[in-house]
Amino acid sequence: MKQTGKMIFINGKIFTSDRLHPYADCMAVEDGRIAWIGREKEMPGVYRQSVSQHEFTDLRGRRVIPGFVDAHMHPVMLADCRKQITVMPPEIHSIEELVQAVKRQRAVQKPGQWILGWGYDEQSLLEKRSPNRHDLDRGCSNAPVSVMRTCAHIRCVNSAALRLAGIDRNTPDPPGGEIERDENGEPTGVLRESASSLISPFMPEGDLTQQTANLLELGDHLSSQGITTICDMGNLDDSDNFPVYEAAAAQGFRQRTGVYYMWEFLEKHKDFHIPEERFDRSRRLFAAGLKLVGDGSISGRTAWMDRPYFGTDDEYGISVCGDDLMESAIRFCKEHHCQLSMHAMGGRAIARMTERACREEPWTTDGIPYVRIEHVTEPSDKSIERAAAHGISFVSQPIFPYAESRSYLKNLGPERIRTCYPYRRILEKGVLTGFSTDAPATFWSDPSDPFPGLKFAVTRTAADGTDCGKDQAIDIETAVILYTRGAAEAAGFRDIGMLIPGYHADFAVLSEDLLTTAPENIDKIRVEETYIAGELIYRKDKK
Repeated sequence: MKQTGKMIFINGKIFTSDRLHPYADCMAVEDGRIAWIGREKEMPGVYRQSVSQHEFTDLRGRRVIPGFVDAHMHPVMLADCRKQITVMPPEIHSIEELVQAVKRQRAVQKPGQWILGWGYDEQSLLEKRSPNRHDLDRGCSNAPVSVMRTCAHIRCVNSAALRLAGIDRNTPDPPGGEIERDENGEPTGVLRESASSLISPFMPEGDLTQQTANLLELGDHLSSQGITTICDMGNLDDSDNFPVYEAAAAQGFRQRTGVYYMWEFLEKHKDFHIPEERFDRSRRLFAAGLKLVGDGSISGRTAWMDRPYFGTDDEYGISVCGDDLMESAIRFCKEHHCQLSMHAMGGRAIARMTERACREEPWTTDGIPYVRIEHVTEPSDKSIERAAAHGISFVSQPIFPYAESRSYLKNLGPERIRTCYPYRRILEKGVLTGFSTDAPATFWSDPSDPFPGLKFAVTRTAADGTDCGKDQAIDIETAVILYTRGAAEAAGFRDIGMLIPGYHADFAVLSEDLLTTAPENIDKIRVEETYIAGELIYRKDKK
């Protein structure tokens, strides 16, 4: 069903994400943008005539919200991961089940072909530990195996992969990384942070045709979740995702996309450049800027904290970004007037990134935050205040504590988990904030689903019932704003995230009224229809 020219949508419960005019029941769309929105009884005559001539869509009293903006995810990675072994329930609950899955995969693959998996969290495995090379060797000893942890900061490989990469007891830890070793000094196969990248040059390169097909399939899935705009936050290597999106867009991929480049893999290439035309943010696909990784993850105990991890006196995590790398990223972004994204979960990493960013004058235009901080798990008041004062945006993932509470409890303890992700405090201080998922880098079988994150933001209760600090809960209207308008503004999208005149007519029609549903049932809501530029791109009953 294609909508072109002028379309009128009537009889809806429309939430606009505009705090000045949050509610409407009718809107007019012309050439893909909202021309008018408000109450039907106030509709201008030119549009009322269209309704009488049947050029309208009846929303049938359903709740309508702007299309979700997932401002931090890894769609090309996610699209590929969906084809790999999924190391999480309901498929896998233990290392032994993982071993059997590797065996099954080996039986259907060519000799020497890599076996790939993703998504494990040791606290949700029966054995309560990471797989190691000996485990993976039992599944396959004559071909390389790589299994990525859910956070994408830790990789487990078998002996064949270690040999292929030349990693042995004499291999030093790379800067910002750790090769885990046993009591005899031998590598266990667990590679943390930058050590994970030692494997990357030996892994198979992505095939453009297959990556495009995978991304097209993922695009349909995102549409079914009401996700109309995304940010691709880069790869675990120096590959360029832009051509994948161009190829997918030519074949029908619809999501508006901002692409970031992972600087730690690209800075060493002296001839690296981004064609200037890619920086044009009026395009549906554009280059948004660079991504830096400042530390690791809470669940992997590699986030760089200002307090030691629970049960220790001296374990603070890892700082993985050197000063030279940070300075070169800042120079590049200033030269090209593009955004710099800085991954920082722990308090030390957040403080370091915000302090350095605050020494600069904004180098972007049109109100786009020149720096955005990713995740922001445990920020100090000083870091929050600095960000607010300098126009630095925060992009966070409420799905993390919701889905990974077992690891958070083990690594931070029950008291500290209630102070993480202090959304109410961040908003009260005036920081521009957006929500996202970081899919596939979270322990959830459908990691791009926005509704569990909304549920957590409102209830501050994890999936397993863990109390995560109810004093930091926000209301559902605010949560929706952070997943639409807030995310769009934090990432610098133009005319996205609100249903107001002049903005793109990107919106989702829901199965239940998200604003009145009991908070504990928010994750049960589904998207019935999704529109981009006023065109129906997904309908639940559409075959």
